[in-house]
Amino acid sequence: MTSAHINMWNNNTVVNNTSTQNNINQNNKTVTLGVTSPISTAAPKPDDLQRTKELEKVLRDFGLFESDEELAHRMEVLSKINQLVKQWIRDISIKKNMPPNVAETVGGKIYTFGSYRLGVHTKGADIDTLCVAPRHVERSDFFTSFVELLRKQPEVQDLRAVEEAYVPVIKMTFDGIELDMLFARLALKDIPENQDLRDVSLLKNLDHKCVRSLNGCRVTDEILHLVPNRESFRLALRSIKLWAKRHGVYSNVLGYLGGVSWAMLVARTCQLYPNATASTLVHKFFLVFSQWPWPKPVLLKQPEENKLNFEVWDPRVNIGDRFHLMPIITPAYPQQNSTFNVSLSTRTILQTSFKNGLAISDDILHGRCEWTKLFEPENFFTKYKHYIVLTATAPTKKEHLEWYGLVESKIRILITHLERHPSIELAHVNPQTYTPIDADPDVHQSMWYMGLKFNKSENINVDLTHDIQQFSDSLTRQASSNNVYKKGMKIETKHVRRKELSKYIPAHLLGKSKKKDKTSITNSTLASASNNKNSKFNDSNGIEQKTPESSQLNDSDASSSSTGSTTKKRPLDENGSPTAKRQSIELDTTTVFDTSLRTLTQKDIQLPFLESKENDSATEDSQTCIILSPDDNSVDDETKKELQECSEDKSNTELPTSLDSCGDNAVDASETQFNSVDSSSDLLSAGYLRVKVLWTPRVPALMKRILKTTKAFKILCIFKYIFLNSFHER
Repeated sequence: MTSAHINMWNNNTVVNNTSTQNNINQNNKTVTLGVTSPISTAAPKPDDLQRTKELEKVLRDFGLFESDEELAHRMEVLSKINQLVKQWIRDISIKKNMPPNVAETVGGKIYTFGSYRLGVHTKGADIDTLCVAPRHVERSDFFTSFVELLRKQPEVQDLRAVEEAYVPVIKMTFDGIELDMLFARLALKDIPENQDLRDVSLLKNLDHKCVRSLNGCRVTDEILHLVPNRESFRLALRSIKLWAKRHGVYSNVLGYLGGVSWAMLVARTCQLYPNATASTLVHKFFLVFSQWPWPKPVLLKQPEENKLNFEVWDPRVNIGDRFHLMPIITPAYPQQNSTFNVSLSTRTILQTSFKNGLAISDDILHGRCEWTKLFEPENFFTKYKHYIVLTATAPTKKEHLEWYGLVESKIRILITHLERHPSIELAHVNPQTYTPIDADPDVHQSMWYMGLKFNKSENINVDLTHDIQQFSDSLTRQASSNNVYKKGMKIETKHVRRKELSKYIPAHLLGKSKKKDKTSITNSTLASASNNKNSKFNDSNGIEQKTPESSQLNDSDASSSSTGSTTKKRPLDENGSPTAKRQSIELDTTTVFDTSLRTLTQKDIQLPFLESKENDSATEDSQTCIILSPDDNSVDDETKKELQECSEDKSNTELPTSLDSCGDNAVDASETQFNSVDSSSDLLSAGYLRVKVLWTPRVPALMKRILKTTKAFKILCIFKYIFLNSFHER
């Protein structure tokens, strides 16, 4: 990880702040941008243009494009906000003893950034704005007098000021449009209308919060200047953002990628294929980043020299930058990693999503499916067997908005704690939140779901108490220190199995899970399975030679394979009891015994693997043993009596000591003996019986598999008779 970061910086030459690598290809006059030459400059074909039209139609069907009326409404809202900013700056200037005629000329302006500035906003999307003020206006004025001015506006609703945030912001809804407003004070006496924020000299003498606030606009403008074709870029970005949201990988705060990160990835794809249409760019996007060698960083331009001594992303200097898993570096100075929240789990999920997207886009290009296939969401609630449900509760709507934001910003810390657990392979958080089915109308609640994938191991016992408690304690401490915590706010965590999700999630969201067919096998099928087995042994060569792997099937596996089934299932008895699940298929054993005893040799017997265990795992990936409850009723009195008689006879029989060691496959003779009648009764009361068979050349593998099953008690006496005769003959 460290070498990949450092090698990138050693191989890249730092250039000045005005340079943008613009290389002219002398053959086709194509302007290429970025840190490398393009992969292909081929012109689009007619098929590419047609697929692009089809893609745009699908996006319109999803409602991604606003109407002219909606666009005009957004422009009107921004105009009103801009007038309010100018009015507020003029009033503040007069209060600070500035002459009125001068106060009228100091200016002040609203800039936009994010999806609206890129031209890829959707219906109902918020607008990211930046209030730029001259040097005599303080941030404290912005979060006091300007907030009070907004409160007086009838169009303003849900007004929240978060002054202590990493990037201070005012959130509100203005005339039905959600707005996030940042603040930056420039070291200028006035703000002209044509002020270009890309000028690095504007950052001189600014504090870190102002620099971070300006970074959004500066990055957005740089992205637009670094793509060769803006229209193709915008259509491709709309497609990728829709795909990311539909597949649950669009959320910067939860450790996935945010809007600016997706924009930079698409912009890098445009640099590599400068003449490609939007449909081709979507396919090349998945092709490039499904094979990207993370943590190699994604760069749109060469890093600029750090002349102003701001903190920039540089793994040579900053040790913490060496541990970033999926760095995507912003093109504007000071360069930052926009994906520092990415964890091991979210990176794995993103990489898997890229590969799946590549497979679907390949099918689209070959005409095997339509564009709608790419945007079909996966059902999160059928992917895992175990989930953690995180519920945030607050008494009022206003308090719930604050509590919701704080809890959501800390979930990635819980994901990191879960990843460190030795038994957990993946912790997958769903960005979408839900409300309880039986929600209390007096409180406000939001629920997050995290799917857990466990490592493959046996008998795992996972304890997440410490991780959950550590997360809750840190969340409560920060809420108290930020004065966010109010009485009635609480956070609850629950472990929910997949089959219990119906108590929390509406049925239409769960989908239909594929359940195993647990119907009992008919007598005709059993007879057919028996005949198939017998026919194999009665082959022209006398016997079918089996490898150790193929000979480890139990009778239920063999019957399943003979009927064309690919999954291994144990046959169920009609009563459906737990013990009945272990019952073997009753076969015509007489023919099998006669045939196999005459033909089987030592190499046909596989020890010690006498039984193929069914994977009845408690998790999707781990082989956790599930102990079934005892059921005495499943064994009749006659079978118990016969078993006890067999045990008594065998305990009185003394086996030859010469057979205690018979090569590599030898088993101690004492292992074949039952200790007492009581031990046999204990085994019976547990609902199953385990017997280790002494090796002998005349015992076929099939007989041992039958012996290992539950319902073979009645033939134990036959085995006893065969074994003893074999010992006496030897």
